[in-house]
Amino acid sequence: MKMTADGKALKATFDRLRGVMVGSVERGDLPGLVMLVSHHGEVHADAIGRLAFEGSPMTRDSLFRITSMTKPVTAAGAMILVEDGKIALDDPVERWLPELANRKVLLRLDALIHQTVPARRAITLRDLLTFRCGYGIIPIFPERLPIQRAYAEAGLAPGPVFPSFPPDELIKRYASLPMVFQPGESWLYNGGSEILSVLIPRIAGTTLSEFLNERIFAPLGMKDTAFYAPKDKHHRFATAYMQDNAARQLKVFDPPVTGRFSNPPAFENGAAGLVSTADDFNAFAQMLLNGGSAGRTRVLSPESVTLMTTNHIVADEKRESQLFLGSTRGWGFGLSVFTGLDGTFAAPGRFGWDGGYGTSWYSDPQAQLTGILLTQRVMDSPKPPAAFSDFWTTLGEIAAGG
Repeated sequence: MKMTADGKALKATFDRLRGVMVGSVERGDLPGLVMLVSHHGEVHADAIGRLAFEGSPMTRDSLFRITSMTKPVTAAGAMILVEDGKIALDDPVERWLPELANRKVLLRLDALIHQTVPARRAITLRDLLTFRCGYGIIPIFPERLPIQRAYAEAGLAPGPVFPSFPPDELIKRYASLPMVFQPGESWLYNGGSEILSVLIPRIAGTTLSEFLNERIFAPLGMKDTAFYAPKDKHHRFATAYMQDNAARQLKVFDPPVTGRFSNPPAFENGAAGLVSTADDFNAFAQMLLNGGSAGRTRVLSPESVTLMTTNHIVADEKRESQLFLGSTRGWGFGLSVFTGLDGTFAAPGRFGWDGGYGTSWYSDPQAQLTGILLTQRVMDSPKPPAAFSDFWTTLGEIAAGG
C-alpha cells in the first residue's frame, strides 16, 4: 500500500525520534524503553535496549509499571458507574464510604492535628475525580507540617513505595486524619484516586480489577493490563531502577520476579497500581480520543469523555500544588489538561499524565496525536527526565503539522 505524504512525514519524524531515544539508552540513562506514536490512527512503535541492564532485549509487548497513568483508567471506571446510574457526580460518597462521614478539616495548613473545624459539606464523587476532596499530598519538602507527619504515621506518606493495606484498612486510615482543606476548596494530588479505589468496588459489588477488566480492559483488548504481572509474563516484565545518589549509579528498585508488582496485591491501587504495555494503553488513549468508543465497542459516552478531558480547576485551587501542575496545566477527571502553551508539545486541550516510575502519555484531540513513552527508571525529581523532554520535544514537530 502506498504511503501518504502525511504518513511519510510521520515515519520520518518517528525515525528521528528513535535516534534521539537510542541516545538515552546508549548513554546509560536507561536500560531500555518502548515508545509509541499514533497520528490519525497510523501507529508507529519501537522497543529500544533491554528489560534490565544485563537482561533480555526489550520488545514492543514488554510490561511496565505505569503507576500514575493508572489514575485516568480509574476515573473512567467511576464514570462508567455514573452512566450506569449507580452514583451521580454530586452524590456524597459517605453512602458507600461511611468512614468519611462527619469530616473535620484543619484550621489552617500548619495547624496541629486536633485543631479542626467541621467540614461544610460532604465529599462528593466530583471532589474525588477533580482531586478537591481535601485529602492528598502536600508538596512541602522536607516534610515539616504536623499533617505531613500524621500522613506518614498512617502509612499514607508520598514516596516510591505505595500503600499496601487492604481496601477497608486504607479507608479507615484516611478517616483517622483530618482533611487538609474543605471539600471542593483546593487541589491536592493522589488522595482522590486512592479513595476511588475503595469506592468503586463497594458500589460495583466486585473487586476493582474485576470491574475494570469487565468494563474497560476486555472490551478494549487490553490483555496485558492488570494490577500485577503474572508468572507467565515475568519474562516480558521490565526491571525498575532508581538512582543511587551515593554510588552515582542506577540500582534495582523493583525486580520482575520477586518485586511488589509480581503477585496479586493486598490493595488494588487505582492511583498507581497498574502494569501495562504501550499497545494496551494506546487502546485506552484512542478510546478517549474517539469520544468513548473503539470500533463498535463503546466504553463511555462522549459527554463523559468531555467531562474527563476538560479542565475543572482554577489557578487559585492549585496554589499549594504548583509542583505538580505548574502554571499551564489544569485537571480534568484523573488526568491533566493543558490550558496554555508550555514547550513544543504542550498546547491547550492536550490531556494525559505521567507515571513516577518513568512513564508518560499525552493525547492531542486537535492533532489526533497520541504519544506513549514507557521506561523503567523511577523519577527522582519533579523536573521531567531528559528522556521525557527529548521525546515530547521531537513529537512537537508532528503536532505542529496537525
